[in-house]
Amino acid sequence: MADLLAVSIDFETSHLLFPKLIGSILALLGLAILITHRRAIAHSGAMWAQTFAGMDKLRFFGTLILTVIYFLLMVPVGDRWPNTGLGFLICSIPFVAAISILYMHERDARSLVPVLIVAVAAPTLVWWLFTYVFALTLP
Repeated sequence: MADLLAVSIDFETSHLLFPKLIGSILALLGLAILITHRRAIAHSGAMWAQTFAGMDKLRFFGTLILTVIYFLLMVPVGDRWPNTGLGFLICSIPFVAAISILYMHERDARSLVPVLIVAVAAPTLVWWLFTYVFALTLP
């Protein structure tokens, strides 16, 4: 009976639970979209051409590229200062600044000041909160 109440956590792989769960949910939702809209997706080349022609390619591909770079750099930067969360902090400040600047409509000096303040303050606050208040390590 005591075995039913015992909990064992494999810390080597426990961090992979939520990415696998979210990935599975996204795959199921994608499959549901493909099944319910299969005719529109398969037979309407015009829909895809219209979608691609009307989209903001710079912001779309810029967001994809910046996000991939952000996640690829976070762990190697964090490995320089293990268990401090500095990988998150050092990578998040330029990421938030770059994403914010990418989505700005007017990029003048007056508009950049609040963006840069938020780019420094928000990741720093999150890093401090997780590190000192919740005692959780970030990459």
